[in-house]
Amino acid sequence: MESPAQRRLTAIQSHLLPSSTAEEEGSVIRRYVTSSSSSPPFFVDQQYSVVLPEKLQTGKWNVYRSARSPMKLLGRFEDNPEIGTLHENFVHAVETFRDYKYLGSRVRVDGTVGEYKWTTFGEVATAREAIGSGLRYYGMEQGACVGLYFINRPEWLVVDHACAAYSYISIPLYDTLGPDAVKFVVNHSGIKAIFCVPETLNTLLTFISLIPSVQVVVVVGGADEHLPSLPSASGVKFISYLKLLGQGRRNLQPFCPPKPDDVATICYTSGTTGTPKGVVLSHGNLIANASSFCRKVKFYSSDIYISYLPLAHIYERSNQVICAHNGVGVGFYQGDNLKLMDDLAVLRPTIFCSVPRLYNRIYAGITNAVSTSGSLRERLFRAAYNSKRQAILNGRNPSPIWDKLVFNKIKEKLGGRVRIMGSGASPLSPDVADFLRVCFGCLIIEGYGMTETSCIITLMDVGDVSIGHVGSPCTGCEVKLVDVPEMNYTSEDDPYPRGEICVRGPIVFQGYYKDEVQTREVFDDDGWFHTGDIGLWLPGGRLKIIDRKKNIFKLAQGEYIAPEKIENVYAKCKFVAQCFVYGDSFNSSLVAIVAVEPDVLRDWAASQGIQHEDLGRLCNDPRARNAVLAEMDNVGREAQLRGFEFAKAVTLVPEPFTLENGLLTPTFKIKRPQAKEYFAKAISSMYAELSISEATPSKI
Repeated sequence: MESPAQRRLTAIQSHLLPSSTAEEEGSVIRRYVTSSSSSPPFFVDQQYSVVLPEKLQTGKWNVYRSARSPMKLLGRFEDNPEIGTLHENFVHAVETFRDYKYLGSRVRVDGTVGEYKWTTFGEVATAREAIGSGLRYYGMEQGACVGLYFINRPEWLVVDHACAAYSYISIPLYDTLGPDAVKFVVNHSGIKAIFCVPETLNTLLTFISLIPSVQVVVVVGGADEHLPSLPSASGVKFISYLKLLGQGRRNLQPFCPPKPDDVATICYTSGTTGTPKGVVLSHGNLIANASSFCRKVKFYSSDIYISYLPLAHIYERSNQVICAHNGVGVGFYQGDNLKLMDDLAVLRPTIFCSVPRLYNRIYAGITNAVSTSGSLRERLFRAAYNSKRQAILNGRNPSPIWDKLVFNKIKEKLGGRVRIMGSGASPLSPDVADFLRVCFGCLIIEGYGMTETSCIITLMDVGDVSIGHVGSPCTGCEVKLVDVPEMNYTSEDDPYPRGEICVRGPIVFQGYYKDEVQTREVFDDDGWFHTGDIGLWLPGGRLKIIDRKKNIFKLAQGEYIAPEKIENVYAKCKFVAQCFVYGDSFNSSLVAIVAVEPDVLRDWAASQGIQHEDLGRLCNDPRARNAVLAEMDNVGREAQLRGFEFAKAVTLVPEPFTLENGLLTPTFKIKRPQAKEYFAKAISSMYAELSISEATPSKI
């Protein structure tokens, strides 16, 4: 019969993945167990996570790790532990997939659009060597900062691979940021070379004299004869991408490989207030994150991924590291979000990653089409949906008849071959996640992460059919929740522990560039990074995001409000494209600004016999406002919002919140201070109307 110590050893070893260090780890565990036979188990199994004490002898049991590797945080790929840098990752890809198609584009040299044309891993490797050598030719030394100032296209990744091979630090510049922010990033980081396109070159020229560190500007898609020339005293050279490519080929230089601890990139997060912060990420950080993802999800060299999410954002950047490692082909969109559906139909990807904002629109579009298709088709859809959903929840294969009758037409909207849909950047509504899984018949994976953690912190596990959470910790980090007493969140909360999410491990960034003050603000003395997000642990060791520490505010009666949670609820309303919920400590109720879905609002108006040619006038019609608010109330009740969480008044606007009008960050989060100022007049008017209605005696 096994002793208690032996049983604990067996339990621990059953969770360890086979690895070269398994025997060594086992001996460490064995020494601990045999010397502490009267102690409790070293960790508690939570199915997808394990719980450990924060300190070995006296610590509270509140640290969660992946059940795949409870005894060690992992920073390397399981099958290729020798890969420690982005350069080594791409070398592995070239050696393994040299003649496989890698980067594809529909846009031809003359600007017209056709079928996808592909370059192989080997061809991209040759180009990256030429670009890196070309930069050396123009005097770029190891550690120089290189800016990328254009949207997704093959050359972006070629330049990024060149930076990794020659130990340059790549710095994405959001093409949608205003000139002031770009100027700040260039000067703050001391960028030496900038790659841009003719459109962003025009912006660059407006402040070129104010960015003295820049020595070379490389124009992608530009002809040398059309490039500007500045006096030699300015010290700035303008050359085309093709010219740099040619100069590099004629003057090839040996690689200057980085080390894992070397800086790979500085990603500036725009945030919702203040100047951008430079997040310093090492090669080791990015490899640790990508390898964590690959331990949870299997990718194949036959997969095709569509790249349209901003490469300047860590979400897309991390996806590219994963694609390269697994030989996945990457097809780029045309550069116009309005033509994305056409690109999807031509590319027919197998992997599609997006943000809840787009998934909400897909959900609303399908449900609206179903509700207006006639009673017979609507009943067929409901029968197919319910049958397929129940089969998925019961772990059975759904009947193929439903796909043939109903869902194949929906699948074709994304090309018909998608097997993985990924979601990140903000919480995805459980209803929407469930809907997508049924309609598209694919794996829905939601993750949670930040730029400061090289992307993912937690990720849903394959085979876990539950939704409404962001999965368990990845193998490259450990996670704990810290009490936030002012918000009444504690680790002792019943039934689930709640608190601020804190992260530690090889995926966590080095600090904010040239900003020790803000770096110290987010790290505690034990090395935990404080995210500012509030989470709770669900059964099975899965994390759910429930709040944001920084964005809460208090109403006049003392109730705390988490506006983003309410906005995510209202996003499911058919009239709502975007929503900004506002409140403050001077008022007892919330108000909302809604950017409407134009077609849905016009269809409603037509059904009511209301005629307005101008969408702005329709938005101002009290009947439209009342209808939208009533529908928002219905959605709020379904989501079980508390009474004080309902918006009591709404203003409809025809224009969406965008990067261009300053209301969104590049990751599509609302800039709350800017939105408050932008809609100040509307907010004031709504509160004035509410004050009058509250003061008016009700009729009996």
